[in-house]
Amino acid sequence: MSLIESRMSETDRYAYPHRVLHWLVAAVLLLSLASGLVLGFLGFEGAMERFGQSGTDLLYTSHKSLGVAMLALMTLRLITRLLFVVPDHEPPLPAFQRVLSSAVHHLLYVALLAQPLLGWAATASGNFPVQFLHWHLPGVVGVNEALSERLFEWHGWLGWAILGLISLHIAGALFHWLIRRDNVMKRMSLF
Repeated sequence: MSLIESRMSETDRYAYPHRVLHWLVAAVLLLSLASGLVLGFLGFEGAMERFGQSGTDLLYTSHKSLGVAMLALMTLRLITRLLFVVPDHEPPLPAFQRVLSSAVHHLLYVALLAQPLLGWAATASGNFPVQFLHWHLPGVVGVNEALSERLFEWHGWLGWAILGLISLHIAGALFHWLIRRDNVMKRMSLF
């Protein structure tokens, strides 16, 4: 491949920082959803029975830390989205696919920014420690048990919505990769 062809192929791709952040978000999201589902299905008592005190503490601390990491990564991702040009699809997507893709991406951005904030507020209002690894972070709201219950409920529902959006995102990526065989997968690949 000539230097000109190499440069031309890079114009079809997202900027490298954006691609790295995409895959970091994917990894953090996978771990966060997994730990959130375990906590959601088992609850505190179930986690204590299954994993003991130290395992339960590790699970909660990990989930909270992943949430803080997600908030930081999504903030950086939003910045890179604003700083770098979003490449055009080549060949262009049909109108329905373009609208669906845009809607799913925008909803994911909003949900992945809102979800850790909801978790942070729910944790703080429940008078639980807000942690990132071994550091305790300030609460964003005062203690209010009724508010905490409501926010944790919303946090859970938003988690299911994120799971649905991720499923649509992955289905779209697989459709482009395996059926359309176009350049969509190359746009976000690291290599």
